[in-house]
Amino acid sequence: MIKLLFIFLLPFSLYASKILSYNIYDRTDRVDVMITFDTPYEGVIKQSLSDSTILIKLEDASIESSKIKKLSSKYIQSISITPMSGYTQITANVPPSVALQASKTSDSYGLRLRFTTAVTETESSKKTQEADSSGLSSLPTKKSDDIAQSYYIVIAILVIGIVILFYIKKRVSTTQNIQKKSSWLFQENSPSQQKAPQPTFSNDVSIRFQKSLDAQNSVVMLDFGEQSYLVLMGKNNILLDRFTHNRPSTQDDFESILQSRHQELDNFLNNSDEDSKEYFQAYKEKAASVRYEV
Repeated sequence: MIKLLFIFLLPFSLYASKILSYNIYDRTDRVDVMITFDTPYEGVIKQSLSDSTILIKLEDASIESSKIKKLSSKYIQSISITPMSGYTQITANVPPSVALQASKTSDSYGLRLRFTTAVTETESSKKTQEADSSGLSSLPTKKSDDIAQSYYIVIAILVIGIVILFYIKKRVSTTQNIQKKSSWLFQENSPSQQKAPQPTFSNDVSIRFQKSLDAQNSVVMLDFGEQSYLVLMGKNNILLDRFTHNRPSTQDDFESILQSRHQELDNFLNNSDEDSKEYFQAYKEKAASVRYEV
């Protein structure tokens, strides 16, 4: 019979919150009893009042063994916590003028029982009459300030989000302006096998063809005015040649020019520093002879 009763009560005990610990804080104007649970406590709290005893019933709460504590306080003389069937009973011996106030923490893992002097004799007698007439009455708990705290948190997140959006918008606008300023020098080319469009003679510089030699160097055919310039760009920007009437019109023409200068480019990229200086000096002299027509 006992085993059957235990099996019947086992599902209810699985949902009960277990009391892990309790602490008593004796102050000059009150005594606080802090109870800690292993899970959020959602049970019903009831109390029964008399002249010298406050009986508290915590439904769906359990404790391993009985706890008794004696105090030398003007608000409470002793307190005991006793496990019962389906609930835990807390008995406090107090003077007649002491009232009880219960409140849970915001996460419901803690319960505070505050013993303090009653506000008025009228309210104290009213609570006693209600307890005598109904035996056990529901004990209200304080409302937490979770709603107010959540409101301020949401407002703070919105303000931070607006600031981040303005910052991103400013960065994107700055990047677009930089790209617009640099687009006058580097513009997209037409496909490799199509003829390059005839440039309009103006002060703008456009790229006719381009090819990378390695990770740091590339050869670029630039159009400026009525002439095209073959430039080696990399660690040093060097003018290789210029074209007026015989400028390349297709990617194949451009590749043929690079093939004819293959040895010259290899010498510049692979020779020692002294040889590179000689090539660089020769290209400086060639560049000095170029007259830019506007």
